[in-house]
Amino acid sequence: MNIKVNKTTLFLIQGDITKQKTEAIVNAANGRLMGGGGVDGAIHRAGGPKILEECKEIIKKIGRLSTGEAVITTGGNLPAKYVIHTVGPIWKDGKNRELEFLKDAYTNSLELAMKKEIKTIAFPSISTGAYRYPLKEAAKIALKAVVDFLKENDHFDEVKFVLFTEKTYLVYKEVLNLIKD
Repeated sequence: MNIKVNKTTLFLIQGDITKQKTEAIVNAANGRLMGGGGVDGAIHRAGGPKILEECKEIIKKIGRLSTGEAVITTGGNLPAKYVIHTVGPIWKDGKNRELEFLKDAYTNSLELAMKKEIKTIAFPSISTGAYRYPLKEAAKIALKAVVDFLKENDHFDEVKFVLFTEKTYLVYKEVLNLIKD
C-alpha cells in the first residue's frame, strides 16, 4: 500500500528492514546502542561489526542515547548506506510521556535524515515489540507523525514502513486508511 504526501511516496510493506535498499533504515535501538533483540539485534547481525564499533564511539561521547533522540552510523554490510538509531519509549501506562517520546523518535529520525541529505528511508514499528507499546496506538502516532512531517517538509522521495509481521502490516494499513484523507 502507498500514498503520496507532497512529492513523497509513503509505503507500507510487510518484510525485513535489513533487506531494504533505501539510503537509510531506522533502528529501534536501546539507549546503550549495543544491539539487543528484535529489530535492533537483526540490524546489528546483518550489518556486521562496523555498526557496533561506530555505536561504541557515539556512546563514548554522549554516554547514552535518550528516549526519542536519534543518531546515525554507516550501514556496515546492509544494503542501506546508513542506519539511524532511535530509542522508542517503553510502554508503562500511557501517562509517562510515551506518546511524545514515540512521536519524537520518528520526527528526530526524519530531521537527521534531512540534515544528511538522505532522500529514502525505511522505518520499523518502533516500541511495539519488547517495549510493549500497544500496536494500534503506536501505528496512529507513527503514521500521523510521519505524514505531518512530510506535509511540512517536501524533502524525501520515499518513506517506507517495513513491518515484520502480517498482523503489524494490517494494523498500519487500517490506520493509514483512516488518516490519509
